[in-house]
Amino acid sequence: MTQIITDISQLDPNGTYTYADYLTWKFSEMVELIKGKMMRMSAPVTQHQRISGNLYWETRKYFEGKPCELFSAPFDVRLKDSKKAAKANKDILTTVQPDLCVICDATKIDRRGCIGSPDLVVEILSEGNSKKEMRIKYDLYEENEILEYWIVDPEHETLHQFVLDETTKKYQGAKIYVNDDTFSSSVFADMEIDLTKIFTQ
Repeated sequence: MTQIITDISQLDPNGTYTYADYLTWKFSEMVELIKGKMMRMSAPVTQHQRISGNLYWETRKYFEGKPCELFSAPFDVRLKDSKKAAKANKDILTTVQPDLCVICDATKIDRRGCIGSPDLVVEILSEGNSKKEMRIKYDLYEENEILEYWIVDPEHETLHQFVLDETTKKYQGAKIYVNDDTFSSSVFADMEIDLTKIFTQ
């Protein structure tokens, strides 16, 4: 019988876990799995939530009537090991919860979230998670060939845009937009976002 985990202290912080394990965790702390390693998520502060809501509102208008779907956290995105094609929960070692993501392939969406790579992922930096978002998740999203990745920095009111090169499968050098810029998506034609509406207090 599978053991139900009700307290995060029951887990080995150095252990390796799968999505099947993740489904048995019933504690209140927010965590992600990255290549089998559990990573705690920072509790979002007010500014983070305002920016997330503003971004969702501005991008949702663009996707109305289009086949792609926009989702906001909490929403599990299960990324498959590039060496495995299996969808079994025991074979999935990475489950992340981007602040926002866009999925254009409806077959990737199921009742638990997304299985496979979204087309766009947005992460909003929080206190204590900058290293994770800037380094670990950058590598993870590049490896999984997510077409476009935005990192939003509330402290400096900037948006960093990374676009996957079709030939090299690597992210191109970041474009940086500041709080009074109008931002354009590379993947989604005609999507423009006035960043003054995103960073408004």
